[in-house]
Amino acid sequence: MGARKTIELPDIGDYKDVPVVEILVSLGDAVGADQPIMTLESDKATLEVPAPFAGRIVELLVEVGSKVSTGLAVAIMEVEEAQAPPAPTAPSAAPVPAPAPPAAAAPPEPAKAAIVGARPDEVHGQSRAAHATPSVRGYARELGVDLSRVSASGPKGRILREDIQGFVKNRLSAPESASAQTSSGLSLPAMPAIDFSKYGEIEREPLSRIQQISGANLHRNWLTIPHVTNFDNADVTDLEAFRLAINAEKRNPPVKLTMVAFLLKASALALAAFPRFNSSLDGAHLVKKKYVHVGFAVDTPKGLMVPVIRDCDRKGLLQIADEMATLSEKARQGKLAPSDMEGGSFSVSSLGGIGGAGFTPIINAPEVAILGAARSQMQAVWNGSAFEPRLITPISLSWDHRVVDGVAAARFLGHVAGLLGDFRRALL
Repeated sequence: MGARKTIELPDIGDYKDVPVVEILVSLGDAVGADQPIMTLESDKATLEVPAPFAGRIVELLVEVGSKVSTGLAVAIMEVEEAQAPPAPTAPSAAPVPAPAPPAAAAPPEPAKAAIVGARPDEVHGQSRAAHATPSVRGYARELGVDLSRVSASGPKGRILREDIQGFVKNRLSAPESASAQTSSGLSLPAMPAIDFSKYGEIEREPLSRIQQISGANLHRNWLTIPHVTNFDNADVTDLEAFRLAINAEKRNPPVKLTMVAFLLKASALALAAFPRFNSSLDGAHLVKKKYVHVGFAVDTPKGLMVPVIRDCDRKGLLQIADEMATLSEKARQGKLAPSDMEGGSFSVSSLGGIGGAGFTPIINAPEVAILGAARSQMQAVWNGSAFEPRLITPISLSWDHRVVDGVAAARFLGHVAGLLGDFRRALL
């Protein structure tokens, strides 16, 4: 008989009381090192917990619905005496299964408006305590159903798709309220239920989990934060020439500077010069941060993600560009760890590689501002005696009016524009 080893939950960042949504092994199962044994569902991603070593499962210390935190014992394995277990690895973000197509008995499309009475905090909060598979949870989110209010008929209290359909039918028989109450206390008219198939052929595509969560967060941020957006132009003619010259040099590893790297560095230096923008509102207090961690938006097949460059004010442009490339690739592959997206104090969103003359980005709470950059264009600029061609980048700053005012925002954005116009200012 081999030795018994306890499997403890590895580091999952600052998350606590994360629910277990699926157990992937049974008692007596032989598992290999790094084989997933259970699935957790945080508010940002579905995480698979790998076995830190090979062996046989002899005891499960948690069940579906249990809430776990870093360091908690979740299972006991029997391993060979000679096997020395390596250090536990962090759970990797796993792709969330897309919801299965609705069954034939599913309610018609107009039913959705009757179910949307569940608030976003209910759908993404209380529902996580329910016993259901990720696909069933995705189906519930698609319909706006709070799983904590659904009666389960499956084995061991598991909620099935049929249970959700029955809940929908029961709600259809109840009278609808005239308006939907938002979590912020606003009373808004309910969205109309429209059968789009009456007007022509349609196709239904479920939102990815990232889109569902980010959509709810953006809606909350837009409703609860008094947004104001300032606009400015940055002359990046000399900066672009410098960037191309640096990229033409040979180096190992071959790191390429992008304009986003300059935007991140300029933002970090502006945060140091205007520390009120490097804060978060906590009730009647302002939390002023002594660190400068800047997030940047990455477009992925499953939706927008915002990894974070830590201590951005202390890092050089090449190091920032290298970390950006690594994090961007992890984001596109769905391998970002929770720690890669936590702790940001400011965000940058750039559409420079796509197009547009400007936009108003939504603040990524609990941050108090976000920088946007559109596509650079060559423009004729008056230099005092003649027009000359200059490369101009439109930049914008959305800010929380509860924390900062228009004068401070104009100075902050002007500081960023000045750095981009002459990056030698970064040395001052």
